Amino acid sequence: MDFHMKLPRNAKEGILFTLIIAFLSVNLIAPIISMLEAGFTMDTYTTILKKIPFIFITVLVVVSLLHPLGSKLAQKIVGENDSFNSKIIIDTLCTVFFMSMVMTVIGSWFGMGEISLAPFKTYFQKWPRNFGVAFAIELLVAQPIARAVMNAMHKKQDAKLAK
Repeated sequence: MDFHMKLPRNAKEGILFTLIIAFLSVNLIAPIISMLEAGFTMDTYTTILKKIPFIFITVLVVVSLLHPLGSKLAQKIVGENDSFNSKIIIDTLCTVFFMSMVMTVIGSWFGMGEISLAPFKTYFQKWPRNFGVAFAIELLVAQPIARAVMNAMHKKQDAKLAK
């Protein structure tokens, strides 16, 4: 029942679900990682806010490319009889794993304002932290809110159909 109520039922809902998650993720993950990198100052925060629309578009493109890969990996890990929560956690883990690998480099380029090889020099020091921040935000904030929105929409739709 959770799959039917808390996840998108069609492509239109899938787009809304993705937009909610991406919006929340970008507006939380990017500032947190940037501030961990450059310091918790208002200047750092305002600088990243100016870049968020571009990061948002980038995240939408990257997630559209990598989520199928993450889901494919997740399907190899979870079983048919596993619970809704375990399937969601593993799917999130796998997708964030791939997303954080790519966004560690691309996010650094946004932060530096240029494309260079610099992110590759510090990649293995920065990626684990970025993965941890992204996974926590996805698991504890973005995914639950998006699923709550889907659940509320579906309850409303189902109530209309029942009348």
